[in-house]
Order: sequence, then C-alpha cells, then structure tokens
Amino acid sequence: MSFAPIQTAVLGVGLGGLTFHIPFVLALPQYFTLRAVLERNPAQPGGKLAARFGPEAAKGVTVYRTYEEVLADSEIELIVISTPSETHYALAKQALEAGKHVLVDKPVTASAKDAYELGDLARAKQRILYPFQNRRWDSDFLTLRKLLNLPPSDPRSLGTLVEFESRFDRYRTVLKNTWKDLPIPANGLTYDLGAHLIDQALVLFGRPQKITAFVENVRGIGHKDVDDAFTIVLHYPPRDATTSLQPTSFTVILRSQFLSVRSTQVRYVARGIQGTYTKYGIDAQEEQLKAMSSPSEIMQSPEYGREPEALWGKVENLTEMGEVVTSTWPSVEKGNYANLFVNLAETIRDGKEQTIKWEESATVIEVIELAYQSARKERTVAVPPQE
Repeated sequence: MSFAPIQTAVLGVGLGGLTFHIPFVLALPQYFTLRAVLERNPAQPGGKLAARFGPEAAKGVTVYRTYEEVLADSEIELIVISTPSETHYALAKQALEAGKHVLVDKPVTASAKDAYELGDLARAKQRILYPFQNRRWDSDFLTLRKLLNLPPSDPRSLGTLVEFESRFDRYRTVLKNTWKDLPIPANGLTYDLGAHLIDQALVLFGRPQKITAFVENVRGIGHKDVDDAFTIVLHYPPRDATTSLQPTSFTVILRSQFLSVRSTQVRYVARGIQGTYTKYGIDAQEEQLKAMSSPSEIMQSPEYGREPEALWGKVENLTEMGEVVTSTWPSVEKGNYANLFVNLAETIRDGKEQTIKWEESATVIEVIELAYQSARKERTVAVPPQE
C-alpha cells in the first residue's frame, strides 16, 4: 500500500455505525485507522464499540462526547456520518468547513438543494464528499446487472425491457420507537429504503422523464406524516427494441411496505420482450454483519456476501418456437460492501474517481422530493432536465 491508513472518526454508534461503518473501518487496517467515535453518554470504557466488538477493538480509539471535540482533533482526516437523517446536512457542512473528508449515510440530506450545496462546498474545500450507497454492492444487484448486460443475441437475454419492478417489503405491525418514527425532515420509508431503490434504478436506467408516486402511512400507527409504504413509478421513453416488436414505453416500479406477509419477499421482476427475470430474497450482508463477532470475518469468511442457492433468481425465456424455457440465473457475484470503503480510501489518497458520485445521491433526493410532490398533488409530475 502506497499510503498511510486514513485516520477516521465515526459519528453514531447505533445500527448504522456498528453494522455498516465501524466493522469495515476495522476490517481494512491497510486503508483506515479508527481514531475516534462520537458517543454522547458511554456506559463503559470504550462505549458501545467495546460492548459490541470487545475491548481489543476499542483499544486506542477515543470516545468523544461532543462533535466539537471531533472537529478539533487535527489527526482526524475522515468523518463518517451515521446519525439521524435530519442531522446529515449540518454535520457534513461543519466537517467540510473544518477541512475533513466526509462519508455520509443515506439519505444524504433532506433536500436536493442542501445536497447540491454540500457538493459545491466540498469542491471549494478540495475535500472528498462520498455518499454511502452500499447496496450497489448487493449480490442480487450485481447479479441483475450481469443479466441485463447480456447481448440481445444471447438466448437468456430478456431483450428490450418493458417493465422493471424493485421491492423492499417487510411485515412489521409495531413501531420501533426510535427517531425514525418521528415526523422530522428526511424521515419515512421513502427516504430510508426508497433511497436505495431509487439509487439502483438510476444506475441501471438513468434519469426518468416523469414520476407518479403513492406515499402513505398504510398501517395507521405513529405519526400520519411518517410514511411506511410507497409505490414510485418512473416513466421512461421506450428503450431501443431488438426485434420488430416496438414497446411504446418503459416503466420502473419501486415499491416498499410494512404489511407484506411472505416468508421470502419479492425483490426484482424484470420483464422484456424475450423473457422475464424473477428474484426473491435479499442480500445476506446485513444479517451477516449483525451476527458476526469480529469484523475480520468480512475479509476472511468465504461465506460473507454469498447468497444461498435457494434464493437464486429464475429466467423465463421465449424460444423461436414460441415455448417458454425456465432456467436458474445463479447469484455467483458475491456482495461486498468493502469495495465502497476501498474506493473511498483510494479516492482520498490516490485521487481515483469516486465510484459513487455525490451528484448521483443528490439526484436521489431530488427524485424523492418529486415523489412526495406527486403523491401530495395526486398526479404525475415531470422531472426537470439535469442542470
């Protein structure tokens, strides 16, 4: 490695910090050193970090009780923000103004205006501002991309897509009684899981022309303005057809809700003029990260990020004889959130291009705002051209 590990501080030691950030900082010592965490009221030496991963993991890590202390630590180069969503903008702005690089969990901000403003500030300060869109490295998403990239001549190609559906569904009839249940900026299921689905859709298909959305609190519990269900339809012009059949439109349907009774939830359904891909289940990494006793397992376990064969998707293709042939599309691509952190480190130290551009996550917030606007006005809204 041609550079010294990046001195890193993580803000937040809840689910996000202890599951999606701290484990990777600790698992990649050639890229990062965990210098500090922010925990307002630690109950023991080493705080929640030591309670989760043991005193050895917390050795040499400073537990700061205030953000001012974090910003004043001149050794800290990178600040990872994994705090309540409404705080992301202010914390990131302070970090950039203090000359730190920043990784911001999703949703990056409550408004697109704030997101673009932070991007301008990062450029002015010549600091790296990186959005945490880890689910670009989900096994199922990597597998899907491989399928969609097949040439039309491949017998398993779906051909020109007509409709694409992406879902994150759960069944939960009670509130968790956390800050996520409060009617504050950037809260609700659309900002939470919707940020992932929208990001993946934009990666695959680009900026849509129009949006039609339905956003609501379908369970009728908690505050009425904190949504727990959404359907977002992204409207695109027809995609280039590969046969004489010419579809007149292409739609992307993004859905999530908390009243879906299934033992294995639907994840993707991609319909093309030559075939359909159906996928159930979700990437294994989150549950693996919650269960692992040591962050070293991320890099050492051969099972990390691997999807069980029972969850592999099915492709149904139409043959020249008009028959439908069903086959398994194997999830041979292992999920690997570590790739995000490696790219972040190489961007900071070696000036490599960011795999996830800040402007891309700002666009995600823009789409979320338009979805809420569509739901509120009960009509389809146009997506303005990219400035």
